[in-house]
Amino acid sequence: MSTEADALAPPAPPLYAPPPPGSPPTVGARPAARRSAAAAVCLFAGLGLIAGAAAGSWLTGGRPEPPADRAAYERGATVWRTVPVDELFPRSVHGDAAGPGGARRDWTRVGVAPDGDCRGAFDPPLAEALAPVGCRRLLRATYADVTSSSVTTVGLMVTDTGTSGMRELRERFAAERLDERAGLMPRPYAPRGTVAERFGDAQRASWRISVLTDVPAVVYSVTGFADGRTGTPPQPAARAVAPGATTAPAQAGLGHDATALEEEVERAFRRNAHKPGSGSGR
Repeated sequence: MSTEADALAPPAPPLYAPPPPGSPPTVGARPAARRSAAAAVCLFAGLGLIAGAAAGSWLTGGRPEPPADRAAYERGATVWRTVPVDELFPRSVHGDAAGPGGARRDWTRVGVAPDGDCRGAFDPPLAEALAPVGCRRLLRATYADVTSSSVTTVGLMVTDTGTSGMRELRERFAAERLDERAGLMPRPYAPRGTVAERFGDAQRASWRISVLTDVPAVVYSVTGFADGRTGTPPQPAARAVAPGATTAPAQAGLGHDATALEEEVERAFRRNAHKPGSGSGR
């Protein structure tokens, strides 16, 4: 029997009963679980980005190419079609200190070969060395110095490969010193009716080969005496321009001719390839 005091007293707490099986976790634990799951997702996403970046870096040799560089490389494959020949092979070239001892040198273009493929343009050993990058087009011009005593052919071989192929070729040329082997001298172009018409394979005396990687090209030069003389031991331009060199190519400045003219054409090709709007094709 309850009394009035009993009615006013607070009810007794119920006995503890465990939650039924399958009850959801408490509200306080849910955010922590979500934070852990989000952290795990971020971790895996970050690892994926790092792995992707590492793979991309590996594929490009650790040097990702900016869009402008890729565009210049692509233009280099077709720029020869639209650029006037005088921009790639100037009619005249002047060098204030391009000769032995810093002497002034001047050259005049005496002939330009029709552009074409590379069949018959190189001796077999050089053709084999260049084969991995392919030959898209070959451009050539021949120059005579102001005294008409030396003649130089400059060649521009537009390749048919990507930047990785050009890097591999350049590394091979450097590692094996292919540009210093007389058996890999480029062949000259001897336009008829000019001072260079007697410039044949036997007259080659100095040469230079440059494998470019920012544009798809191999630029080379080969020089000799205009009087048709033979028997001059050939010497790569890098050695013929060395201080103290006393060989015939060095004393005649043939190494300087090969170096200055090759560098001029190399600069002209790069300049046009890196110029937006060039090389759109036809």
